[in-house]
Amino acid sequence: MAIAKIVEVNSSSTQSFEDAIQTGIAKVTETVKNVQGAWVNEQKVMISDNKITEYRVNLKISFLVD
Repeated sequence: MAIAKIVEVNSSSTQSFEDAIQTGIAKVTETVKNVQGAWVNEQKVMISDNKITEYRVNLKISFLVD
């Protein structure tokens, strides 16, 4: 029987949503083993002077427990 856990993280990027996702996953995998998947729970942009200045994502990342 396998047991999975989920961690929820927030990540941001000044470039894109994709970069924010990649950054969040990369940071989690530095300390968490057996990462199996991730899904984007929420996306948000910050705007200044009518331009997007930051992309933010809330991720749920699943991993198997040893």
